[in-house]
Amino acid sequence: MVIRIGVIALQGNIGEHVQAAERVLAERDGGEVIQIKHGGIVPSCDALIIPGGESTTVGRLMEREGIAPEIKAAAKKHVPILGTCAGLILLAKHGQINRTKQPLLGLMDVHMKRNAFGRQKESFEALLDVPVLPGDKFPAVFIRAPAIIHAEKNVQILATLNGYIVAARQKNLLALAFHPELTEDMRLHHYFMDMI
Repeated sequence: MVIRIGVIALQGNIGEHVQAAERVLAERDGGEVIQIKHGGIVPSCDALIIPGGESTTVGRLMEREGIAPEIKAAAKKHVPILGTCAGLILLAKHGQINRTKQPLLGLMDVHMKRNAFGRQKESFEALLDVPVLPGDKFPAVFIRAPAIIHAEKNVQILATLNGYIVAARQKNLLALAFHPELTEDMRLHHYFMDMI
């Protein structure tokens, strides 16, 4: 069976995630990466990636294109889903959406906070202790990053920074506040692929 990774390709760091997933698949048993711009493709994927970007824009486009209900259905079928940065926001059940009225996928039992570390100009890199990964600390790139401020007991906290949860897993859902696709370190992508 050829593993098929779907990257939601509406807005944001699409190319970087496609390249990272292709690289990781090449280091394993192979597979293909496809970009998802409209409904009808998600059900054929073995795993999904929701890139960073403008979460309000991505959320609205996913609703308009009929992708959001397909992602929700895939989550119920235990298809692994990785959400990075804006993807973390979209996976959350709770967050600051009163002002934007943006639709969330509402899949993870977490409360998120937008721009938890500041605006774009406060972007930074940090070495994270991620115990589920072998080897050294992970070089994480934070760009106008959100964070998880509360997680229910069924959520596994994978990494924290400055009192915030920045990596978490709930069964088949993996949420990262940072951008692993912007580094040469593919350990988190391999960890995600192991969830398939």
